[in-house]
Amino acid sequence: MAAAANGGGGAAPAPAGPPSEYEPYLEVALAAAREAGAVIAAAWNAPKKIDTKSGDADLVTETDKKCEALVLGRIRAAFPDHKFIGEEGSAAQGFTDELTDAPTWMVDPVDGTTNFVHRFPFSCVSIGLTICKRPVVGVVFNPILNELYHAVVGGGAFLNGQPIRVSETAELKKAVIATELGTRRDSAFIDACFQRIRALGQGARSLRCTGSCALNLCSVAMGRLDVFYEIGLGGCWDLCAGALVLQEAGGRVLDPTGAPFNLMSRRVLGSNAHLGEAAAAILAQCPDAPDEPPALPLPQ
Repeated sequence: MAAAANGGGGAAPAPAGPPSEYEPYLEVALAAAREAGAVIAAAWNAPKKIDTKSGDADLVTETDKKCEALVLGRIRAAFPDHKFIGEEGSAAQGFTDELTDAPTWMVDPVDGTTNFVHRFPFSCVSIGLTICKRPVVGVVFNPILNELYHAVVGGGAFLNGQPIRVSETAELKKAVIATELGTRRDSAFIDACFQRIRALGQGARSLRCTGSCALNLCSVAMGRLDVFYEIGLGGCWDLCAGALVLQEAGGRVLDPTGAPFNLMSRRVLGSNAHLGEAAAAILAQCPDAPDEPPALPLPQ
């Protein structure tokens, strides 16, 4: 196992491969991610047509739309009976479809659109599959850094084909923590956001904001980060693939209060195996801003 892929943690032996029942789904997700990644890479240095959604900080480009259509087309050709929840489709219709037990693909065609616009090299395509409301396949591809993460439930987590494992950091004071500012800029949200940053960050080694929920979760999975949290992120498409990669790398995925994680809640706390409860205990004492999404019970 390559040390760089391991990120410093003690990795378990590499599994023989994904459970056979999920292998066809993984193959399609990997192919779609590579194809969408090539589109992102080709457009990286080109002029971009930029629109906004909910505000000046919530951006969308033609590349987002092109990549979502590409991924949707490839998945529907392979699995015409599956459902699909994509970021741009949800934005266009004004709501996110309800999650059911049916096989459902969750896709963020360009997670880190602001990074893409500004050529900050943390943008990715994120493709996850749920069955019975549970993530079972996850693929996250950053074509700029050539980092391809994948996982299937029960099959381990990988970066560029090499097994990865979370860090062994056991104290918050030695942890590198990540969060995001999100797209809201009203005073109530900014106050709540920075209260959380102060409460958790003052006891940590350092803090990062890199602009991609999916890549932040994967960075915890491979030991680049020790903890990541965000409240009010875009939707399940930001979380599905990265959450599975992190869990399969030996990490924890919780609600920021410490409650069980709900994929549809727009809230997440991801950590290595040691720091989830300690981080949640601090975050739970910080009040949310009005209209921030609340913690949700586990889906039935």
